[in-house]
Amino acid sequence: MVSTQAAPAIDRDAIRRKYAEERDKRLRADGSAQYRRLESEFSDLATDPYNPVVPRDPVTDHVTFAFIGGGFAGLVVGARLKEAGIEDYRIIEKGGDFGGTWYWNRYPGAQCDTASMIYMPLLEETGHMPSEKYAHAPEIRDHCSRIGEHYGLYENALFHTRVTDLEWDDANKVWLIRTDRGDSFTANYIGMGTGPLHVAKLPGLAGIETFKGKSFHTSRWDYAYTGGTPEGAPMSKLAYKRVAIIGTGATAVQCVPHLARDAKELFVFQRTPSSVDERNNAPIDPDWFADVNEPGWQKKWQENFVANLGIGFPAEDLVDDGWTDLGKRIRAQVIGMPPEERTPENIMAAFEDADNQKMSEIRARVEAIVGGEAGEKLKAWYRQLCKRPCFHDEYLQAFNRPSTHLIDTDGQGVERISEKGVIAGGVEYEVDCIIYASGFEVGTDFVSRSGYDVTGRDGLKLSDYWKDGMRTFHGLHVHGFPNLFFVQQNQAAAFIANYPHNLVDHADTVATVVSHAQREGFSEVEPSAEAQQKWIEFLMTGPGARIGSTECTPGYYNNEGQGYGEQERFALGHPAGAQGYFTYIDGWRKSGTFAGLEFR
Repeated sequence: MVSTQAAPAIDRDAIRRKYAEERDKRLRADGSAQYRRLESEFSDLATDPYNPVVPRDPVTDHVTFAFIGGGFAGLVVGARLKEAGIEDYRIIEKGGDFGGTWYWNRYPGAQCDTASMIYMPLLEETGHMPSEKYAHAPEIRDHCSRIGEHYGLYENALFHTRVTDLEWDDANKVWLIRTDRGDSFTANYIGMGTGPLHVAKLPGLAGIETFKGKSFHTSRWDYAYTGGTPEGAPMSKLAYKRVAIIGTGATAVQCVPHLARDAKELFVFQRTPSSVDERNNAPIDPDWFADVNEPGWQKKWQENFVANLGIGFPAEDLVDDGWTDLGKRIRAQVIGMPPEERTPENIMAAFEDADNQKMSEIRARVEAIVGGEAGEKLKAWYRQLCKRPCFHDEYLQAFNRPSTHLIDTDGQGVERISEKGVIAGGVEYEVDCIIYASGFEVGTDFVSRSGYDVTGRDGLKLSDYWKDGMRTFHGLHVHGFPNLFFVQQNQAAAFIANYPHNLVDHADTVATVVSHAQREGFSEVEPSAEAQQKWIEFLMTGPGARIGSTECTPGYYNNEGQGYGEQERFALGHPAGAQGYFTYIDGWRKSGTFAGLEFR
């Protein structure tokens, strides 16, 4: 995808000034506090519209392994444990079925934005061929159910259930789990994979509760009101409706084309435009897939994707998409330098130059597709990784419809909600329906986001232990919290593009460690304090996070422009990047010595 044409000269200083100007417009004193939590303040909007809650008796039994979260994390850990012979495995999930974020996100057009071949876990194990390069949400949700059925994970699952308390019983060497359904059961091991995007949020707009029309969050899409289906049937009930959507991030990029097609009028309220590159989605050819589908193919593809995002020199690019394009551009810049000039400073300059070229092309794409005043307002003035990059082949085109109105707020956002609609720039836009595409909480306190604290050995609270920042060994284990596994990305690969790769890799480690403990008759496993401290010190030798800079326009990557404090500085990954972590931890697992862990 890298252009072979000579790139036009780019004024690096002028770009920096423009980026800073656009960032400064959007800075707010309240930062992340500008949002409200959907579930706590608007419970009527947060109910599950997809599956009714089924009454059941409280559970008071014992299982070998319990896992909090029924998304990809809980599914892949369960799969690996089942393969290792651990049969009594239980998932506790607040939704009505497996899927995590994909259970809730049923808005029209929802699909993954990294390639299905690497995004959808356990394809090889379940024998599933994705239907297209970027699968849509119904297929991903069905795949979650497929994993659950394939590995028998439905048998012990507790749906529509939230954990309220988690406590280590040192006398009996088990975890005690309590829930909001009256459950009180024990497990030898506990895993947590509640995910980075699971607590929906609304903009904290004055008057939001006074609107007389219909309103909902994109993760609680009301097809009874709009008509249509998650599978793509037209939303026929919007034919005579004026619809507003607030937010222009990744979710809006996917559902705006469908709203533009079906609504009488669509008003898109924009504070900051997304960068929207081409997606080039297409069906997967079964004959081609048959040639690819050999033992170990998915792991090979995932590792190749990681390599192409780094600054190594992989021989091929299997995925070949907008994500790997930037990596290839950076490598081209580095290869063009004489070896003696490949200093850290020059490599960072190569990053910037490659990014400037890429973003200039993305802005030129807006000009070519939309043009005019709307086209100018849809141009993203920031570095590509300041926000989650978006890829779509119909979003920009939606603004060429006369019934689609871009309401750009010049970085200020919507002012307030009235009984009749949305007020921005002093103008009231009367609408029948308001859709909030405002996303999910990111970077908030773990206990607040999960809804429970964790009590480890000697009454130690996780909230107290982490009050000065996250501390783990390999991003998975925590000293003082035996038999506990965090399945997430920080202090591990910290991989931002293909998140499921982190989860599958952690699942391999969990299964390896638990199998060893079970086989050898150990009742406890946790990292030594020394090993954990050395791991943290090792992480701190790296360059730090590549995202989250306060030089970026405000967004969830940088805490709405305020940056992250002392606690968040530990949200790091391996100094050699994701590829470095995956290589290291694979060797650690295979060694069989489990250096740094203590088994008792």
